[in-house]
Amino acid sequence: MTLLAESLRTVLHVGCGMADPRKLPSAFFEPGSWREVRLDIDPGVAPDIIATITDMHAVADASVDAVWSAHNVEHLFAHEVPLALAEFRRVLRPEGFALITVPDLQRAAELVAQDQLAEPAYVSPAGPIAPLDMLYGHGAAIAAGNHFMAHRTGFTARTLDAALRGAGFGTVRVIRDNAFALWATAYVAPAA
Repeated sequence: MTLLAESLRTVLHVGCGMADPRKLPSAFFEPGSWREVRLDIDPGVAPDIIATITDMHAVADASVDAVWSAHNVEHLFAHEVPLALAEFRRVLRPEGFALITVPDLQRAAELVAQDQLAEPAYVSPAGPIAPLDMLYGHGAAIAAGNHFMAHRTGFTARTLDAALRGAGFGTVRVIRDNAFALWATAYVAPAA
């Protein structure tokens, strides 16, 4: 490994799917700063590490600078969420952080209350997304046989914050975006 590669910070991209650098948030594109390590349960996407997010034993304790999880945690059963978040925290260095995005079920529920359960709320690269998809998983993908896309739990800003704090993260910030998603940044260390 070269000196340059050794100076790179490592982002563990969990539930990475097929390799595509556009799947990383722009924060990880700073030239010469980040190295992506891809982890997925599906060997067909050729990840660097084959594992589940509830058991990442192949990743050493305190070995990565960041964990990036885009729409993975909602695919777990509620009782599995603490296991996954504890794994995220376990693999992070003391100054590390997790960046997590999940559907915002409070916003989805507002549309459901307006009787818009099946009406598209926004269009994703996978196609139109309705509150029904946010609650139960992307219907078109599930109908096509991708049962991993089923949602088994969900979050509001308050419950996501509580889950991350319960997993031992010292500093947590959860924000809503304009596309029906919650974004959480959770640092191992408490705020100074």
